[in-house]
Amino acid sequence: MDQNNPGETATPTETPSPELVSNFIDPSTSTDLCPLTGLKVDDPSVLERPPLAIKVSNYPPLVRPQAGLDKADVIFEHYAEGNLTRFTALFLSQDAGKVGSVRSARLLDLEIPAMFHSILAFSGASGGVKQVFRDSDIFGQVVSPDFGVSVGSPGSAVFYRIPQEGKLFEHTMFTDTPTLWQYAADKLNYSGRREIKGWFFSEEPPLGGQPATRISIPYAPGSIVSEYAYDAGQDVYLRSVTGEPHCEELSGEQLRFRNVIVIYAHHVETDILEDTWGSGHYSIQIQLWGEGPLRIFRDGQMFDGKWVRPDRWDLVRFVDGKGNPIPLKPGNTFIQMVPLGFTVNLG
Repeated sequence: MDQNNPGETATPTETPSPELVSNFIDPSTSTDLCPLTGLKVDDPSVLERPPLAIKVSNYPPLVRPQAGLDKADVIFEHYAEGNLTRFTALFLSQDAGKVGSVRSARLLDLEIPAMFHSILAFSGASGGVKQVFRDSDIFGQVVSPDFGVSVGSPGSAVFYRIPQEGKLFEHTMFTDTPTLWQYAADKLNYSGRREIKGWFFSEEPPLGGQPATRISIPYAPGSIVSEYAYDAGQDVYLRSVTGEPHCEELSGEQLRFRNVIVIYAHHVETDILEDTWGSGHYSIQIQLWGEGPLRIFRDGQMFDGKWVRPDRWDLVRFVDGKGNPIPLKPGNTFIQMVPLGFTVNLG
C-alpha cells in the first residue's frame, strides 16, 4: 500500500449507478434529512437555514479542549502557516450554545462558504486576507468583528470574550450558533434552506475497502498530529491529538466521528504576509477546486478515491474508481486537508 499516493480514479457520475441506488441515502430527496450527515432530524425546521461555518483555534495546545465541536456536522482541519493547523466547523442539524475559541480566517475559507452556501464567522485576519474577503463573492455571507460586528458579553453580542487564567487574549473569543443564525438573518438577510447536493450516505460500507483502524496525520510531528482509533463497539473513530484524547470542553467527552476523510490538494504559498514572528509566514492557498486524490475512512475500512469540484458553487464530491459516488456513513465527518504527496500513517 502506497501511503503517499492514492490511486487514480475515473470520471465521476452525478448519481449512483442503477445497481447501487437502493443502497444509497440521497438527502436531497427528503425534507427531513440533513445534507451534511444523511441523518433524519427530529425537527425539519432546523434545515430551513443555511449552514454555519465557524473558525476555531487548534494551537497552541492550551486552546484544547475547544467548545462546541461535538455539535458540528462537518469539521475541516487545514494548515494555516508555520506548520500550525486551524479548524472550520460546519453546523446545520444541531445548535451549540458555546463555540470556540474563535480565531482568524484563512484563504481556504473563501471556498467553504461557496460550496456549502454557508455563513462564515471568524475573528481576525491579516490585512491581505481581509481585502480578499472584502472583494469576494461570499462577502455577504461573512460575520466578523473585522467588518463591524460588535464584541460584547455572553447573551448580548454575537462575539464575546471569556477570559481564562493562562490563556492569551487572542484565545478568549467565543460565539454561539443561535445568535449567529439570528444575526445573519437580521443583518445580512441571509437565511432559509440552501440547496446542498452531492453527498450520498449508506449504512453499509461499499465493496473494496481495506482494513484501517488507526490513522495518523502528522501535520507537525511532535506538536500537531491528528490521530484516530476505530472503536468497533461504537462504530466511530475516536480522535486524539499527539497522543492525547481530543475532548469537548463542556461535556468532557472524547470527540468521535463516523467518517474521516483525507483530501489531498495543492498547497501554494502566496505573497500575503500572515505574521512577522521568526522570519515571517505567508498565507497558504489550498486549491480545493478541480479534482484530486482522497481517502475515506468508515466502518474501520479505507476507500481510495477522488474528490471533484468542477464549479465554485459545487459541493466537493467523492467518487470511486468507476466514477460512482463513495457513500459516507450517516453521521458526522472530519475532513483532513493535506498537501499532495503527504504521508498519512495507517494501522
